[in-house]
Amino acid sequence: MSHLAQDRPSTLAPSMRLRLSAMMFLEFFVWGAWFVTLGTYLAAELGASGSQISLAALTQSLGAIIAPLVVGLIADRYFPAQKVLGVLHLLAAVLIFLAGQTGTFGPFFGAALGYMILFMPTLALVNSISFNQLRDPEKQFPAIRVFGTIGWIVAGLIIGWLGWEQGGQLELTFVMAAVGSALLGVLAFFLPETPPRGKGQRGSLGQLFGLDALGLLKSRSYLVFFISSVLICIPLAFYYNFTNLYLNESGVQAAAALQSLGQVSEALFLLAMPFLLSRFGFKKTLLIGMLAWGLRYVLFGFGDTGSLFWMIIVGLVLHGVCYDFFFVAGQIYTDKFAPPQVRSAAQGLISMATYGVGLLIGSLISGPIVDAFVTEEGGHSWTAIWLIPAGLAVLVAVFFAVLFREKASVRPEQPVRV
Repeated sequence: MSHLAQDRPSTLAPSMRLRLSAMMFLEFFVWGAWFVTLGTYLAAELGASGSQISLAALTQSLGAIIAPLVVGLIADRYFPAQKVLGVLHLLAAVLIFLAGQTGTFGPFFGAALGYMILFMPTLALVNSISFNQLRDPEKQFPAIRVFGTIGWIVAGLIIGWLGWEQGGQLELTFVMAAVGSALLGVLAFFLPETPPRGKGQRGSLGQLFGLDALGLLKSRSYLVFFISSVLICIPLAFYYNFTNLYLNESGVQAAAALQSLGQVSEALFLLAMPFLLSRFGFKKTLLIGMLAWGLRYVLFGFGDTGSLFWMIIVGLVLHGVCYDFFFVAGQIYTDKFAPPQVRSAAQGLISMATYGVGLLIGSLISGPIVDAFVTEEGGHSWTAIWLIPAGLAVLVAVFFAVLFREKASVRPEQPVRV
């Protein structure tokens, strides 16, 4: 055990646990406050097309690609993480408020892009601040991180309870996000000191983007996993970008609140992940996650608000399987596979590949497809739309099932070098 780990208390003081939990709650509350209903807001309030909705959503991917630079060049080298977190959230509060006041797509896109460049690095910062206080992160972190899921759920419930979707008041979601971001910006300066880990050290851009881990791709199994991770994010973009619009066009009441069922499912399956991995192994777990995406889209395609409403509910609840069985299991697989000296770089590389490159491609593809199925009444032919990402998810699953080989020991015996 490292000297740093020995210096940490074996149990968290109640005040420390409260501050870290509040940090996680606000971090994901802010994100869920506006991003879930983004497609509906843009279509209903700004008259945006499917391509424009996807363009706005891909600001998340651009932010994810830029995030390693912000964290690696600033937080890891010059300033304490909690202070960087505070400044970023205070600036982000201004931009997300302005985004809801623009009224036209062009200025909205500019404000949203600036916001995401500021926000996406904070996802890594809240983890760093938490891990710096935990003696046994593997056991202690889930109890802190779950408050992030609760924050996302609460944001959706507030939107549904206040009827902002049906009342045409979704611009208020940006005000709610701005308030939450400002609160977190202030709270950050009262969080525990998290000094820069790489102060005085020199590093390359390759290290910042996780490129030191490219040598892992020499392994056929990890290369197949890496490619599958990028490809599965293409159909994933359909869910993130258009589910709320689909639910509202279908006549679902309080759609954002209903979508929070997915986060409840995510939290439950997250707790069960250690048992599931030990029972199924990595290949079966990852494969189940990919096939769940295909099943979810089929359920969306044939469900309705009448007698088949249960199909929509099941599709939403499947979020826990879709997300945890692939993304969480994939992060654990990467940690197990990578040698210690490139483990952090490997996590950075897979995050940039999925949330950055994969979702960016998916956003660029999903928008024109949704636009191609606009009906004469101004709605969309959702059955035809959802079957396309369903087919893509199944193809990725077949590719993975045929080519991926799980070994008894997934970590290479020798360090992998580029």
